Amino acid sequence: MKKLLLLLLVTALSTALFFGCGSDDKEKGAIKIGLLCPLTGPYASEGQDMKNIVELLAAKVNEKGGVLGRQIEIILGDDGSNARGASIAAQRLATQGVVGVIGTYGSSNTEATQNTFDESKIIQIANGSTSVRLTEKGLKYFLRTCPRDDSQGVVAYNTLSKMGFNKIAILHDNSSYAKGLADETKALLEKNGKKIVFYDALTPKENDYSTILTKIKRTKPEVVFFTGYYNEAGLLLRQSREMNWKVPFVGGDATNNKDLIKIAGNKAAEGFTCISPPLPQDLLSKEAKEFMSEFKAKFGTTPGSIWSILSGDGFNVLVDAIATKKSTDSDTLVNYLHTEAKDITGLTGKISFNKKGDRVGDVYRKYIVDGSGNFQLQP
Repeated sequence: MKKLLLLLLVTALSTALFFGCGSDDKEKGAIKIGLLCPLTGPYASEGQDMKNIVELLAAKVNEKGGVLGRQIEIILGDDGSNARGASIAAQRLATQGVVGVIGTYGSSNTEATQNTFDESKIIQIANGSTSVRLTEKGLKYFLRTCPRDDSQGVVAYNTLSKMGFNKIAILHDNSSYAKGLADETKALLEKNGKKIVFYDALTPKENDYSTILTKIKRTKPEVVFFTGYYNEAGLLLRQSREMNWKVPFVGGDATNNKDLIKIAGNKAAEGFTCISPPLPQDLLSKEAKEFMSEFKAKFGTTPGSIWSILSGDGFNVLVDAIATKKSTDSDTLVNYLHTEAKDITGLTGKISFNKKGDRVGDVYRKYIVDGSGNFQLQP
């Protein structure tokens, strides 16, 4: 009996030591951060910029010794530019030991991932997902570095009003983001005496929008406010020019991408106005300018839009939380971000969050495309 008890004791101690070493090794391993982005599909250019930015920032952190003495490892998830792909990618990321996830681009795609991450107690910091309802659900682990549609709706209303338009056509694409922005702006315009002569949706990813453009033209608007994405905006501009219809177009923040000009052509894009957070080249902080120089030196170009930059802000916010709290515990980190963190240094400026997870402050600017095919920041 004594020999049996001794054998059991030795076995128990050996097992404890074995699993203890495994736990220690895990603690000494890399800190995994997920990046959910569209590496394929129509928004792949946004996703590639997100990947390049976050991986470059991680490399800079690792060169300085990492965080908490551990290296950062970026775990990629491709959402394929659609909600189903985002949901599948989120489920995979949730099983890979990530501390948090940055992304994704597009409110509908992000919404398809929220419950997966929240139920897994994984912090998610979205970068290009402005739909109001994303932060109205009370999900503890969700935050975003981008503004939301109701604040953009106010900016859109002010912009259209200052430009002197009274008869307005509003076109969206039925996505969470685009319809949300369209509804917010429509309500403000009507409340303040503006006439909405057209309100409807196009079907994304089509090649010919001449039919809906003809319908809008018949209503004789003074301006078309399009709340969808840059791919469709570029086609609308090009095809309205082909129709010899010279009505001005104004776009929301998902249109501020240099690929819009490639799709539309310089002539058709000239005069196009959009409201958005500042473009990468217009960021003024020392940190942003240094990073843009490093990015261009490595990749030979600059990021196409601000949304990929905002993914870098998400990475910086998460690393700041880990370093400040000296922890990778989700509850510790998310409580810090919601209630304690103030003015974290980001590429787009100082970052703080409210209790819902929304970024505090207004970051919107007005841009007009010039004759050379460049988005020009307006005073």
